[in-house]
Amino acid sequence: MTPDELGALPSRAPDRRIVYGSEASHYGELRLPAGVGPHPLVILIHGGCFKAEYATAQYFGAMADALKSDGIATWNVEYRRLGEPGSGWPGTYLDVGRAVDHVRAIAGEYRLDLNRVAVVGHSAGGHLAMWTASRHRLPATSALYVANPLPVRGAMDLAGPVDMTANIAGYEAICDGPVITSMLGGTPAAVPDHYAHASPIKLLPLGIPQVLVAGSYEDNVPIPFLEAYVKAATDAGDPVRLIVIPGAGHFEIASPLAFTWPPIRSAIRLLVEGKSPSEG
Repeated sequence: MTPDELGALPSRAPDRRIVYGSEASHYGELRLPAGVGPHPLVILIHGGCFKAEYATAQYFGAMADALKSDGIATWNVEYRRLGEPGSGWPGTYLDVGRAVDHVRAIAGEYRLDLNRVAVVGHSAGGHLAMWTASRHRLPATSALYVANPLPVRGAMDLAGPVDMTANIAGYEAICDGPVITSMLGGTPAAVPDHYAHASPIKLLPLGIPQVLVAGSYEDNVPIPFLEAYVKAATDAGDPVRLIVIPGAGHFEIASPLAFTWPPIRSAIRLLVEGKSPSEG
């Protein structure tokens, strides 16, 4: 599957489009399942090499529809990406955190269960999803720190970077530009605290179940880097699982219409309940 094919998957209009800030990219798409609720919620964060020109929330429209049909509400968030004013450090991260925390403001009206919230992201969005789950571990001195971030019960990373200091050259080659150093405002040597505060592997333990997913043909984030995270998280006491799907590439794992969907769907259903797939 190509990125264009992923972006072209059919999806229905969201039930609500809700703004969470003042910028054009400060919005989320809310989809609500049938019934009165309270509904479990999955926060979706799309990828696209952190670049505005590569992807939008539309990339997760089909998955949002699939989860809605499965009885799970979705909050598919947009955020400022490279190429938009205020993106990068710290703006992109603050956008994502603000979008996630905005769930508190809409939970009552839309009957969202704040005790059953998981976050799922693909590629660059997978990185941001894992960072979302780790931000309660940030020091108060960090530019990304906010008090009392919305707790999530579980996190899923669909082939996104979990250590921003690892494989920088390889990731930037695939993304056709200096996306990591642009996102973080410099190299690891120049701004080490940025990398430490953005990398989930540096913020362990997260204290919640985590699932990392990759296809056997994954090239954006080679599987050994994901395995290194799994070892570090396990050593820190976190319940974490790596699911490698034979025959899949980078984009199939974000499609609910592909053969990759059943194990991902099953894992998401457990994560919203705060359970690890190993418990299922």
